[in-house]
Amino acid sequence: MATVKELKATARPKSGKGAARAERRAGRVPGVIYGDNQPPVTISVDDRELRQRILAGRFLTTLFDIDLEGKKHRVIPRDYHLDPVKDFPVHVDFMRLGEGATIRVSVPLHIVNGESSPGVKRGGTVNIVTHTLDLECAVDNIPQYIEADVGALEISYSLHLSDVKLPQGVKSLTCEDATLVTIVPPSGYAEEQKAAAAAAAGGAAAPAAGAAAPAAAAPAAGAAAPAAGAKAPAGGDKKK
Repeated sequence: MATVKELKATARPKSGKGAARAERRAGRVPGVIYGDNQPPVTISVDDRELRQRILAGRFLTTLFDIDLEGKKHRVIPRDYHLDPVKDFPVHVDFMRLGEGATIRVSVPLHIVNGESSPGVKRGGTVNIVTHTLDLECAVDNIPQYIEADVGALEISYSLHLSDVKLPQGVKSLTCEDATLVTIVPPSGYAEEQKAAAAAAAGGAAAPAAGAAAPAAAAPAAGAAAPAAGAKAPAGGDKKK
């Protein structure tokens, strides 16, 4: 069950740039509630409170009950705009959610057991290829994040979406073959592998050469010994 947070808002009867600027001068952020086959409602929320909600993280995947003059609207933030210079919110959009509705959301990917990965222990680095996953789920079943366990990954191996278990009732909109995480080899790893392969090949060739030498030498030495023995008696006869 997703956590639902409270947020107070004030009706904003006037729309347009002039009215929006007036709201901002008053310390409020203009916004709108739309969706669920109902007319849009223009609102404004407290600037400080909205900043805190955004900075807390997961703002776009958090459900809110907006208290608008005593009436509550179950919503989820769909977008917000920041001032390009001062980086404070200047507008926010909320989508109204009907009971039993499904929604598409982008959820962050969390990496676990990175330090225990054999590839990392050998000097590799965890490289996150996909930082968020596009999911479809019920509004009351939005996961805060999806875990990717890389504890068994070796160097140059990858974890794909098909390797990750999604919560029940959650459907991925991303290709199952999508690469999520890879273990990147350390600098010089390829050269070390080539050197190790060359050394292994040289070590395999050396015993073969050593085995050939004794095989050829043994019969020759054996043949020479009897010949020398045979000559010795002959020489002895001549001496007599």
